[in-house]
Amino acid sequence: MDASNAGSAESERPRLVPDEPFPPYSYVTGRFPHPIADPAGHSFGAAAVTCPTPDPDRWRDCRAYLFGLDLFNHGYYWEAHETWEAIWHASGRTGPISDFIKGLIKLAAAGVKAREGRLEGVRTHGWRAAELFQQIAAQLPPERSCYFGLSLSRLIALATAIAGGSLVSRPTNATPVEIVFPFVLLPDEPLGDEPPI
Repeated sequence: MDASNAGSAESERPRLVPDEPFPPYSYVTGRFPHPIADPAGHSFGAAAVTCPTPDPDRWRDCRAYLFGLDLFNHGYYWEAHETWEAIWHASGRTGPISDFIKGLIKLAAAGVKAREGRLEGVRTHGWRAAELFQQIAAQLPPERSCYFGLSLSRLIALATAIAGGSLVSRPTNATPVEIVFPFVLLPDEPLGDEPPI
């Protein structure tokens, strides 16, 4: 996806938490102030994201999880990583919930590496995400194909394609936010009373 298409693609991507504003830029090392450590950063002095341990069957109740999906889908890979990391900590950093969230964190890290132009980092994070999603799929009953509303087989396929280099566009670094993946992560199950997306 080139920069000329990024704006239109971003506006076509749905939001799961539309009342939560996006930051003015997506952090890339060396291009923007560090969001937390630099006084000019977009989240300097902001309270850290906190959340209770999420329930994979009640994923709609985890606002941080949903906002992490929004951030990821709209090109805020570093910010999605940070948001999901708070969930990873809340879930104790071990076990199926933590491993699933860690897989999402690895996908976001692949997006960060893509924006930095570090393709080996993209591959490494993509493979690790695929491994984590495969572990989760192996632990679930065969009739359960979704976890946190997301299709595990689709996540495995996407992570594997990212690792193979086929789903990553070359960033132009022409804008403060750039979408490098041509897909969105949307729950397969409907949100509340809404029809499935």
